[in-house]
Amino acid sequence: MLQSLHVKNLALIDETEVVFGEGLNILTGETGAGKSIIIGSINLALGAKADKDMIRTGAEYALVELIFTVEQPRQLEAIRQLELPVEDGQVILQRKIMQGRSVCKVCGETVTAKQLKQLSEILIDIHGQHEHQSLLQTGKQLEILDAYAGGELMTKKELLKDVYRQYRLAAEELSGSEVDEETRKRETALAEFECQEITAAELQAGEDDETEQTYQKLVNAQKIKEAVAAAHALSGYEDNGIGSNVGRALRELKAVSAYDDRLKELESQLLDIDSLLNDYNRAIADYLSELEFDGELFDRTERRLNLLNHLKSKYGNTIEEILEYQRKSEQMLDKYRDYDAYRMELEKRADTLRKRALAICREISDIRRKNAKKLSDEMKKALIDLNFQEVSFEIKVISDEEAMNSGGYDKAAFLISTNTGEALKELAQVASGGELSRIMLALKTLLADKDEIETLIFDEIDTGISGKTAWKVSEKMGILGKEHQLICITHLPQIAAMADYHFCIEKHVEDNRSVTDIRRLRNEESIEELARMLGGASITENVMNNAREMKDLARNTKQY
Repeated sequence: MLQSLHVKNLALIDETEVVFGEGLNILTGETGAGKSIIIGSINLALGAKADKDMIRTGAEYALVELIFTVEQPRQLEAIRQLELPVEDGQVILQRKIMQGRSVCKVCGETVTAKQLKQLSEILIDIHGQHEHQSLLQTGKQLEILDAYAGGELMTKKELLKDVYRQYRLAAEELSGSEVDEETRKRETALAEFECQEITAAELQAGEDDETEQTYQKLVNAQKIKEAVAAAHALSGYEDNGIGSNVGRALRELKAVSAYDDRLKELESQLLDIDSLLNDYNRAIADYLSELEFDGELFDRTERRLNLLNHLKSKYGNTIEEILEYQRKSEQMLDKYRDYDAYRMELEKRADTLRKRALAICREISDIRRKNAKKLSDEMKKALIDLNFQEVSFEIKVISDEEAMNSGGYDKAAFLISTNTGEALKELAQVASGGELSRIMLALKTLLADKDEIETLIFDEIDTGISGKTAWKVSEKMGILGKEHQLICITHLPQIAAMADYHFCIEKHVEDNRSVTDIRRLRNEESIEELARMLGGASITENVMNNAREMKDLARNTKQY
């Protein structure tokens, strides 16, 4: 749910904050008061294109902040999969717009525009004229039908997605395996030579590092010998080495340690040091005695290292990569040695997977057709409730095996007739903007219990409607508000009367500058705003009574 909106230095807004509630939140105001700025600011926070001209004159930046509360486990999991933070069930979106750039943050962490768009699709659903127009797209119509069909269809689609992926991989392998005989001969000869070269090397995993280490030791044998001999002399017990000095110090302490317990402790510590130094000295002496340059080992190591580097230059940067190259070459040889059988196996596998995918597509089509009939019947009733007087509605599922993809092989077409005797036609041929907004509202109402997005914003829902139709739309929004949080800008009192929370957007002059503010209306203020919307310039007692009656009627309607 959208908990609050905070806007600062944006267009006509100096600074304002709106705390939204559950159910139907209505925003009203005079024409030109800045209602579009409110929806625009929400869009900005959700990643819409920002223009520096939006920054209020005289300000260095504009700021929009949205706070959402998220409780549904699937939404929380979807947000975590985007690797975005959630703090105690809250998601805070912040957009700061400055000259030439903007910064987007989620719970304090900077995010990309792509991440913000993905997050917004989880949290909120905005319906304006553009979204209504999306109803004209067959892809969107199929998406709506699938959402209505629900779990059974989703399970089949997940199964199809996996099978179709396997089919496409098999088909691509089949297509890529087509090689003429001359090419096969040439590639077979090369692969046989390469495999023989790698096999003859008798490679062992990790031996390149070991061989390199041995080579470096042999190359630097004289330098190592000189350094080890010096270390042995400096740490030894001759010629004033460390060992002799430690021994001398130990003898001095032994002579006096009987007189003080602390000196006994120090003597014991020095004795440990002397013992360690003795062990070290013996070890380094043994190393020095074994340190001999082996010319034959050096030649053998150098030849092996050259061979390994030669193979690396041709087949991979590590022994593991070279062996993997060999494995793939041997697989290719196996295919080419019995090419016809290999092709037949590929064809058989691709055909089997295609038939399996088509069988699942048929099951999906059956589910879609069954649900298309149910949704069509429910849509007709819902549209009649929205004052479509003589309406017929049908969802047609069109199948084409050649158009199979990971979602099936169907298209959906929403057909409607709004007048008696007229044939059913596609929405694009019949529906006006106002009719599309009502159709979208009817669909949202029917899908309310299946839609996991809690917050819906309706902009221009009242386009092209009035009177009884407006009241019908209001009733539907009241029903939808029981399942979702709705935020709606409207010019119609019939819709505004249904508000659970009513906000007024006002413009006034402050210090010779226009400022837009938004405030929540108390019950009596809401009635006065309805009266303004009903009565225009002159608000009489009759208009006020009419507004009260409209508010009471809306309250009674919501109780059913």
